[in-house]
Amino acid sequence: MNRFPTPIRQLGCALLASLAVFAGTAHAQYPDRPVRIIVPFAPGGGTDLIARTLGQGMTKELGQSVIIENKPGAGTVIGTDLAAKSPPDGYTLVIATLAHAVNPSLLPKLPYANDTAFAPVTLVGRGPNVLVVRPDSPYKTVKDILDAVKAGKNLSYASQGNGTSAHLAGELFNNLAKTQLLHIPYRGAGPAMTDLRGGQVDLFFGTAAAVAGFIEQGTLRAIAVTSPEPSPAFKGVPTIASTVPGYSVESWYGFFVPAGTPAPVIAKLNAAIKKASQAPEFLQKVAQEGLTVTASDPAEFDRYVKAEEARWRKVVKENNIKSD
Repeated sequence: MNRFPTPIRQLGCALLASLAVFAGTAHAQYPDRPVRIIVPFAPGGGTDLIARTLGQGMTKELGQSVIIENKPGAGTVIGTDLAAKSPPDGYTLVIATLAHAVNPSLLPKLPYANDTAFAPVTLVGRGPNVLVVRPDSPYKTVKDILDAVKAGKNLSYASQGNGTSAHLAGELFNNLAKTQLLHIPYRGAGPAMTDLRGGQVDLFFGTAAAVAGFIEQGTLRAIAVTSPEPSPAFKGVPTIASTVPGYSVESWYGFFVPAGTPAPVIAKLNAAIKKASQAPEFLQKVAQEGLTVTASDPAEFDRYVKAEEARWRKVVKENNIKSD
């Protein structure tokens, strides 16, 4: 037995149909106002450079301005949380890095949940860290380091702070190479490299963006890259994996939107970022950082991040890594 008269039922069906048409039209018209990218780092760094350069290309593809908002702090948590709590309408993205995959195990009380707060858009690209020493260092290869450790030499490595990619790279090296390199955390790559060049520490697994200029100037010497394959940006520099099998650490950059963002909107963002990432001006700017541009589909990015979370959770737990 029908609970409502036929005219009311017909009115309800018409209303639902209208809403469906409206929603489809809204998606078709997206975007009709500026889009913002939240960068959870201070201006001027590698992540900021990538977001701003891609933003220019996305502006052309989307037909709307793409605005960059830097929201640094708390190991990317402040900016990432802002994105998580934004409306799921496609007008807010956050650019994520390795920290996004590490923070859930490093910081157990995050204000958001990685697996439910975000929807993946694309993995833009991946690049290596670089194991560097001062120019007069006696260590010219990874084997030299292993031989020194076996001979009883106590070696140390610098990082930008606890839980950073340089710290994780060093601890993974300790795990796989069966070494006990002493970790010396600093508050930023600058102070770390100052003490490295001054001889206070022996090694630094720095990001390509941080060390590339110093390598070019000859004030640091590259021993190996942390990626599983050699990097075209550091020609002639071998991988750590060629000496320590299974070793792999990559810096990466990708985009998320708040969970619940409509799939057609995500598809438009994915297409715009893919196109922008292939622009000559973008490829030229990221080449010196050794970034391999991938521009993946959302599902591929989702699988990649989940694998990264699982891998680094194990390293954080085994080495009792704590945040600063």
